[in-house]
Amino acid sequence: MDIMFRRKIDSFLIDWKNQKDKNPLIVRGARQIGKTKSIEKFAKDNYESLVEINFALQNDYCDIFNDGYEVDQILKNITYKKPGIKLIPGKTLIFFDEIQKCPTAATSLKSFKLDGRFDVICSGSLMGINYQEIESNAVGYKEDYDMKSMDFEEFLWAVGYTDDQIEEIYRHLIEVKALPSSIFNTLDKLFKDFIVVGGMPAIVKRFVMQKNFSGILKMQRQIIRDYEEDIMKYAKGLDKARVLNAFRKIPVFLSNENKKFFISKIEQGKKGREYVGAVDWLKQAGIINVSYCLEEPKLPLKGHYNPDNYRVYFMDTGLLIGMLDDEIQDDIRSGNNLNTCKGAIYENIAADMLSKAGHDLFFYKDAKGQLEMDFFARDKEHLVPIEVKSEDNSTTSLNNLITKEKYADVKYGIKLAHKNIGFNGKFFTFPYFLTFMLKRFLKENIIK
Repeated sequence: MDIMFRRKIDSFLIDWKNQKDKNPLIVRGARQIGKTKSIEKFAKDNYESLVEINFALQNDYCDIFNDGYEVDQILKNITYKKPGIKLIPGKTLIFFDEIQKCPTAATSLKSFKLDGRFDVICSGSLMGINYQEIESNAVGYKEDYDMKSMDFEEFLWAVGYTDDQIEEIYRHLIEVKALPSSIFNTLDKLFKDFIVVGGMPAIVKRFVMQKNFSGILKMQRQIIRDYEEDIMKYAKGLDKARVLNAFRKIPVFLSNENKKFFISKIEQGKKGREYVGAVDWLKQAGIINVSYCLEEPKLPLKGHYNPDNYRVYFMDTGLLIGMLDDEIQDDIRSGNNLNTCKGAIYENIAADMLSKAGHDLFFYKDAKGQLEMDFFARDKEHLVPIEVKSEDNSTTSLNNLITKEKYADVKYGIKLAHKNIGFNGKFFTFPYFLTFMLKRFLKENIIK
């Protein structure tokens, strides 16, 4: 049985199609996150005809651009290779997949845009794709969409939750009303399942179909091996061993109390600047999220951070699970034996969910190490500190940021914990599993 999951890109693609003067679309993202499946489903539901070319599987199609970039010539070259295709103006989607194998395809986007008869979508893995080349070839004639692996809301859709159910959960959040214990416990269990499974669609599909974790770890580790092979294949112009070394050491740094990405502890005697390219490459490839240290907790966030002081998280927590002990799945579901890994796992899943919801990642740690905050967001007027608590212990830093006059941009905060919804007059307490709703909450919740 082939399960087609609902994804957040679905509504974006509909909106894109309905634009009157749209540009060709490039859907970017890491490997195996569901780009191709989503675009194919969109085409099936919304067009009479789909012309799909996968440059990784059909490398001989790269020469369709050899005679220039006029639309009629490109289509003529395609029809000679693929006789019988239907080209219906206004009702045909042309889908160039795996364009990292044929970046010159991007040069044709200007011609397709000016021609206007056919909608065009390109897709490609962020590994190995030279987006500087594509940018120069297609500047002004494309729209980008960055796709990521499934978030917790998409996971809830996958296991059968409806929009009405999710909206009811959100009403509890916006009204700051505790969830009934049965609903809280059910969502908490599903969230622990999500931490174990991660958001890679093929792995989620296996979990949904078999309703257990058999084979999940094996699939996670295969994806990790695939990513490592891609690093060795595509990290051009860089020391590939350093990129691979940085990737493999992420769980070590997450488990350290400081969590800072110390280059000297990756490779003895090396300095940060020698690894900057490695971390940037992993970030651009969509494999990791990077959180930057604020020099001081004030607005605007992007005007007060140190680009040389950062923490690194996996873009999908399933990858972190795949790099830990074999028994970690049972430990997460039982809450036992996690020790220092527990904080790393919950901080990674928070970074994962915040990033997927559209938040940039920033943290803060003062020079004396006495005040530290995991993440920050903002509403219309305020800087909002977000503390992630794997245990229900003190929140000294959160209280200090809220109450001390020197932090004028902070009026309230958020604590993510294994706790129900609540507000104590200074900060909101929300369960981890509602992190995906924070963007909307901060937009709609008005605090003066």
